[in-house]
Amino acid sequence: MGIGIVVLAVVAVAVARGLRTLEPVQEFLQRYPGEYPLPKGAPVGLPAWLGWQHFFNAFLLVLVVRTGWQSRRERNPRALWTSRRNRRRRMSLTVWTHLALDLLWIVNGVVYVVLLFATGQWMRIVPTSWDVIPNAISALLQYVSFDWPTTDGWVNYNSLQQLSYFAIVFIASPLAIATGYRMSALWPRDAQRLSRIVPFDLARAIHFPVMLVFVLFVIVHVGLVLTTGALRNLNHIYTASDEVNPVGFAIFVVSLLVIAAGWALVRPTLAAVVARRFGEVRER
Repeated sequence: MGIGIVVLAVVAVAVARGLRTLEPVQEFLQRYPGEYPLPKGAPVGLPAWLGWQHFFNAFLLVLVVRTGWQSRRERNPRALWTSRRNRRRRMSLTVWTHLALDLLWIVNGVVYVVLLFATGQWMRIVPTSWDVIPNAISALLQYVSFDWPTTDGWVNYNSLQQLSYFAIVFIASPLAIATGYRMSALWPRDAQRLSRIVPFDLARAIHFPVMLVFVLFVIVHVGLVLTTGALRNLNHIYTASDEVNPVGFAIFVVSLLVIAAGWALVRPTLAAVVARRFGEVRER
């Protein structure tokens, strides 16, 4: 599979570079450079709250993916959690941990979206012109041909970035939440008609691919951040400045250590301590 991916990548680069030698393609790239102007009044720069939201989202997302993968592979749970209010609501401790982290991730996401629209930052990730489509195609062609578009993320994202961020925030995230809720023990068992409309198998078939989309997005996103001016890009998100210095990179390294610590600490023994405050935990 790895060899196949490498071969496909090489072919894609060769085709993209060949296309860029064609006059119509060159005219297209000149007309659509990869981005379009933001609406009047759009904010310039990234505020500090966005950096904090970005870190909390990354931290929780990593733990959500980890516990979600564990629950998917779990066959004989080591511990079960039962709600004190509703004895019918029972699940493995791993699933409970996954749902608890999901809740924190959702709360963080709601705060992010509210601030996004309250401060006008939404204009940076929500398309406001149909020009976003040809510009996104242009940016993709430039990326694949390794002659990357010249963009300034402090002022405006290119159209491919904008569509990617929009899809993650407003499509993939709601899909993950809705399908996860349908699969969980929180779903009302007596809602038979609603269960037929949204069957469990359909939710399961959607939920896992959405998780893979998040993982792929993170890999590509971090890769581009580090290869398109790492010091400046990391300062954008970690210090809310457009300077080029190692401060943002240092904070980035610390954030990775914090995420790694969270990864190591999300264990059944520690999860059980918290879970017992909201229900009964019985080890098997």
